[in-house]
Amino acid sequence: MSKIIASAAIRATHVLFKRAEKMLEKATAEKGKDFVFEFPDTAFYLPQIYAMTAFPVKTLADMKVALEMTRDMLQDEPDDKLWRPYLGEALDSGMATLFLEEIILALRYLNDEEPCEDPETGYVYNGFITDTIQRNLGIQLVDGRMPGFACIIGAAPDDDTAEKIVRELQEKNILTFLSGTAKDKSGKETNVTQQLLRKGVELGWESYIVPLGPDVEHTEYAASWSIRASMIFGGNKPGDYKAHLKYTKDRVFAFAMVLGELSDIIWSTGAGAIVMGYPAIADTDIPVIHPTGVCTYEHVEKELDHSKIVQRAFEIRGLKVTVAKPPIPVAFGPAFEGERIRKEDMFIEFGGQRTAAFEWVRTKELEDVEDGKITIIGTDVEKRFKEGGRMPMAIVMDVAGRKMQNDFEAIIERKFHHNINEAQGLWHMGQRDIVWMRISNQAYKDGITLEHFGIIQGTMTKNRFKAIVDKVEVTIYVDEEDVLKLQDEARAIYKERDHRLQGLNDEAVDTYYSCLLCQSFAPSHVCVISPERLGLCGAYNWLDCKAAFEIDPTGGNQPIQKEAVLDAKSGRWEGVDKYLQANSAGAIESLNLYTIMDNPMTSCGCFECIVAIVPEANGIMLVQRGHTGMTPAGMKFSTLAGTVGGGTQNPGFMGIGVNFITSRKFLYADGGLKRIVWMTKNLKERLAEDFKPRADEEGVPNLIDMIADETVAEDSEQLMEYLAKVNHPALEMDPMF
Repeated sequence: MSKIIASAAIRATHVLFKRAEKMLEKATAEKGKDFVFEFPDTAFYLPQIYAMTAFPVKTLADMKVALEMTRDMLQDEPDDKLWRPYLGEALDSGMATLFLEEIILALRYLNDEEPCEDPETGYVYNGFITDTIQRNLGIQLVDGRMPGFACIIGAAPDDDTAEKIVRELQEKNILTFLSGTAKDKSGKETNVTQQLLRKGVELGWESYIVPLGPDVEHTEYAASWSIRASMIFGGNKPGDYKAHLKYTKDRVFAFAMVLGELSDIIWSTGAGAIVMGYPAIADTDIPVIHPTGVCTYEHVEKELDHSKIVQRAFEIRGLKVTVAKPPIPVAFGPAFEGERIRKEDMFIEFGGQRTAAFEWVRTKELEDVEDGKITIIGTDVEKRFKEGGRMPMAIVMDVAGRKMQNDFEAIIERKFHHNINEAQGLWHMGQRDIVWMRISNQAYKDGITLEHFGIIQGTMTKNRFKAIVDKVEVTIYVDEEDVLKLQDEARAIYKERDHRLQGLNDEAVDTYYSCLLCQSFAPSHVCVISPERLGLCGAYNWLDCKAAFEIDPTGGNQPIQKEAVLDAKSGRWEGVDKYLQANSAGAIESLNLYTIMDNPMTSCGCFECIVAIVPEANGIMLVQRGHTGMTPAGMKFSTLAGTVGGGTQNPGFMGIGVNFITSRKFLYADGGLKRIVWMTKNLKERLAEDFKPRADEEGVPNLIDMIADETVAEDSEQLMEYLAKVNHPALEMDPMF
């Protein structure tokens, strides 16, 4: 490693140490050493420090201890004449830099200086990345929609180049973090966030472009986010630094892209990134760093063509990204799913209770479908298709295939939402006959027409379901009379499907399905999905897995033969146990699907909801991802989640998909719905329509009103008072253990 680089990295660490020390002394003098600090919505204290050392920083006094840890990691300040730097010393300084940056950012939070506001644009940066956001992204991390992560530090030579680089990352579904500041080719201090805002690019989690802050130190938010994946999904314990570094190198597909001249702090932060296994690619002429077995830090080429920098980053990180794009005149990919089209930006809209609109997939014989045909049926379509307008719309897709089944129609329909939203400038909400769609003014200027809705649906349906769909024909109706007539036919089919699926239960099938997608992040976790128990992420039900297996017989959803019943009440089968033993690397020997008290389902970390026992109430509580308040268990969601994930079985605690709550098999062996003594108000409102009929079946019609929420109880004492007041049935049930 170059002496210049190593010296810069070590020099920066000393600068950061002095800054952190001064800030901490000031905070301690003002607030006292016992002042409690925590980043918002995390169970991992100061995550970088906690993961690497197992030391939980809870107070300013703890922060002082952590600061002294970095002192031990510091090397002597380099002397240009006498000192001879070594690679290990520079890399140690890199990890010390990440620790120090985390302390500095924590102290900024303590002083209400984070998240910070951009002085030029007024844009408020994201700041610390919460555990909830990490879990919300869980399913995208494991199903391939989000194949990697980029952290862009600095500024591009100009605004156009910044947009081109980020748009290319978006089209390849890469989540991009932005931090740092540099000079552009005009000599102006700026950053990629400001450059993108000047170009009108939409920023935020929905668009896969997340500005963390204007300083290099804000890069630590991305490092902290990635190290938590090792604890949340990987199940690696705090302090097991070797396991964490191996996990981030092998399973978190991240890289840094440094635009503009490199400062000492960039060098030192880059050294920390290299330790974590993340290569860094720069657009300036720098020495190439190749720590064997760790990672690389290199420029693209001396005569830089910025159009090559993304591809070069993929090559160095080893990312293989293939994106199926329909032949349309706008960009396409999951990064555009969160794009919002406001009324002032809208060219035209369909549905949303403004006009009639619905979507319908029909199974046909092969000879009855003309593959690739798109038909628009309506009068004066071109005249009615105008700025600020509204039109009815029915998208009717006829599909045929040798392996196509009627049960797959609803699955294909559900993908319509993603298919349309992944097109830049198109927006879709809802499904069946409650859809709402918009086209933006810019998409119309780029050439989007009604026909492209059919092209998108036809192309992506054949791509996503190529093993079961051989031919696709799409017809779009835009006259109200036609739409309403067909809508009545479609509703009759919707009702028939629902009736057919309601009769599907666990006893009616001899095959369950596994979901192994999360093993890319949680190696010992296996999700077992039955007709009455969907996946814990909420994204996969039994029919989804059945279709997925038909599409890809070697993929992440595999059939599990139930075989002999070992315990019907608890939900245990011989075949399921054998499958788990073979596919969890021996970590899990047995599973009971219908209880949390004995060998419950493992969790990867991206569950929608947590079930936790409340012993004093002889019942259980439910808290959904995103709830930040306290619960009667004495822990917030983020802390509870830290005990549930990582592919381990934890009796009394379990991650689930929200819709499992209203299943007849929900905690069947433990007493079912009547065991619920507390759930968040948000969950009550979300489940009310399906919960009340189930409560009627259980003989407690007013059960939902007897269940406490955060408005009446946030600790066990308040909970017990409320349960006694309403005479909750759990108080009279058999003991849970």
